[in-house]
Amino acid sequence: MVWFETMQITRAGEYGMLGLLALARRPLGEVVMLDVISREEDVPVSFLGKIFQNLARTGLVRSARGSGGGFCLNRAATEITVLEVIESIEGRISFQRCLEDEPDCEHVTGCALCGLFAEAQDRVKQVFASTTVAALAGRHLPGGLVKSARLRAGAGSRIALEPAAS
Repeated sequence: MVWFETMQITRAGEYGMLGLLALARRPLGEVVMLDVISREEDVPVSFLGKIFQNLARTGLVRSARGSGGGFCLNRAATEITVLEVIESIEGRISFQRCLEDEPDCEHVTGCALCGLFAEAQDRVKQVFASTTVAALAGRHLPGGLVKSARLRAGAGSRIALEPAAS
């Protein structure tokens, strides 16, 4: 039997990214409560809370306590890359064990596969690094808002939804 392990961004990475997209739709510094983000993006608020604590520790968001508390972006969405967000939540991207800081691969020296994995990893990181949260937000339809619109329109209706023009 052959065992294949898939490389995936976890739900934490996905939900964290969606949360930052929700913040990016607002003016810099506007504090948003997690339950608002949760509804807009249709993600579990309890899970989002844990993710945003981590994002605050890494400096991508800032938390505000007390009444009216919540989170806001710590810098402009145009200055935050998808790579920063993903690596803040998931850790450093590493496709294969031979590409880790301390490779655990007996074939690392001169291995054609390690070279190919490194090239693929570099290209993925390049895409993530060249995409800002603001650029992604301009193409994103919030899942919770789409779901609410469909419910208001009726289950049988079709709604034409287009992302905002960038």
